[in-house]
Amino acid sequence: MERDRGKAQRQQHLFYPPGHLHFGSTAGTASQPGAATQTRDIDGVLAPSAEGGAPLPRDGTGRSAGRGHPARSHQVATAGQPAGDPLERRPQETARHAGKCPVAPQCPLFSPPRSPNPRRGARRGACGAVRAAVPAAAVRGPREEGGARRAKRSRDCSGCALTSRPARPLQVEYHKKYGKIFRMKLGSFDSVHLGSPCLLEALYRSESAHPQRLEIKPWKAYRDYREEGYGLLILEGEDWQRVRSAFQKKLMKPVEIMKLDDKINEVLADFMGRIDELCDERGRIEDLYTELNKWSFESICLVLYEKRFGLLQKNTGEEALNFIMAVKTMMSMFGKMMVTPVELHRSLNTRVWQAHTQAWDTIFRSVKSCVDNRLEKYSEQPSMDFLCDIYHHNQLSKKELYAAVTELQLAAVETTANSLMWILYNLSRNPHVQQKLFKEIQSVLPENQLPRAEDLRNMPYLKACLKESMRLNPTVPFTTRTLDKAMVLGEYALPKGTVLVLNTHVLGSSEENFEESSQFRPERWLQDKKKISPFAHLPFGVGKRMCIGRRLAELQLHLALCWIVRKYDVVATDLEPVETLHLGNLVPGRQLPVAFRQR
Repeated sequence: MERDRGKAQRQQHLFYPPGHLHFGSTAGTASQPGAATQTRDIDGVLAPSAEGGAPLPRDGTGRSAGRGHPARSHQVATAGQPAGDPLERRPQETARHAGKCPVAPQCPLFSPPRSPNPRRGARRGACGAVRAAVPAAAVRGPREEGGARRAKRSRDCSGCALTSRPARPLQVEYHKKYGKIFRMKLGSFDSVHLGSPCLLEALYRSESAHPQRLEIKPWKAYRDYREEGYGLLILEGEDWQRVRSAFQKKLMKPVEIMKLDDKINEVLADFMGRIDELCDERGRIEDLYTELNKWSFESICLVLYEKRFGLLQKNTGEEALNFIMAVKTMMSMFGKMMVTPVELHRSLNTRVWQAHTQAWDTIFRSVKSCVDNRLEKYSEQPSMDFLCDIYHHNQLSKKELYAAVTELQLAAVETTANSLMWILYNLSRNPHVQQKLFKEIQSVLPENQLPRAEDLRNMPYLKACLKESMRLNPTVPFTTRTLDKAMVLGEYALPKGTVLVLNTHVLGSSEENFEESSQFRPERWLQDKKKISPFAHLPFGVGKRMCIGRRLAELQLHLALCWIVRKYDVVATDLEPVETLHLGNLVPGRQLPVAFRQR
């Protein structure tokens, strides 16, 4: 039943991008110098024991390191601490730390550190305490005979434990059982999972100049085969930094993004008419998710290409339908080639490789045509257009521009649609919140006035509603990184090449990070007394490789909420629980019971 439900849900989707392809995908980090000398090779060492995890090491006192020890679950190495030296901190520094660390009472900062094992070498923890680095073999996790085998039934492109079963219990269960850091092994794929703000902060603060991401081999194989360029999701090193910087100048500056509100409002005006057409007598839309994807697709295409594809019209054009089908095919074939070697598919010219290649050919053909038309339109005044300005003033090649724009579009469409779907659901289940939001919108926007980007500055509750929805129902429940150097994290010595999975969904659902975490309370983001750790809420990733389209996505969603909530009362048609499923993105297990009643 669960598997059939997941299959049906995939078929309903306009797009099916894997979770790590969204705007907020992040990538690797550097270690502190010297950490590599205390690690073991990952091959053979990370395999779990038959009892559900590697044998627990003993520290310098001879006592067991303990399973899920709270004081160790968030430690990371810092270079330069001599072995055996106690940590010296002033009282005010200790007090400041106590207000930030979720496990402060048990943190070694508040008690003398144990004597380090000279054979392992001493390391500072994230809290600064001197601790011994434990070999990577000690990272505990679900054993192959149990949880890992269940998870292997279906895995996403990163090999993580993702199934068509409810998503939240699996990740939460493993973190509760194994602590803030655990290891998952699926076949030959090893990954270390993190679920603590302190761990993520330590990872962020040790980030390298050019962070690495999980390699997307099928995409790279196609680009090499057709001699196409790499985009931001594939590029690494200095080339990635150069292209990222070119787009970042336009996409990460609020003043630049605010200029796009006219285009976004144009599509939203058509979308409101589309909702009116599709609603039945009770205000329900048969396939709301597909319609939200159409809105998102039209919106991002107008921004990137200054072109409308007509998806919100009654008769959709052939070009748009071909593009959509190509994206669906590519994503489907892409997932298969992340499980089996892409080199094998290419050498044997399998049907999967052929379908994948033909789909990408269609995608690139459409993107090239749109980009070329836009560049020609503004060739005499390139500074008047943001895409032309990026191309002409940043020394990008045409192939790099094509690839970057293609990946921006693929990463943006379903993630934005999915985020809007979940906040509409949460507002329907919390009418008092929706009424408060409606009043805020009314107080800022006069009747019949279009919402503008500058109006959003006076809508803190609207922004809080979106943040709260992304906390409860993040579109992408995890992001990935690949260590480009050995480092010590959570007292464990991790070798270069280790794949880290940052479980952002677990962070948002933890009572340690959010009181009454299962409740939809936007007010928590507006309180002054108790600050929320910025590393407990990362819907767009973190660090240098965080979501480059974050500001654009937020503007789209904020303006969409203004339009929808001002015109419609979004109501729940039933109050039965809605399961969440891992299908790359976090999606509902059934059609959302949501209806639109005109105010």
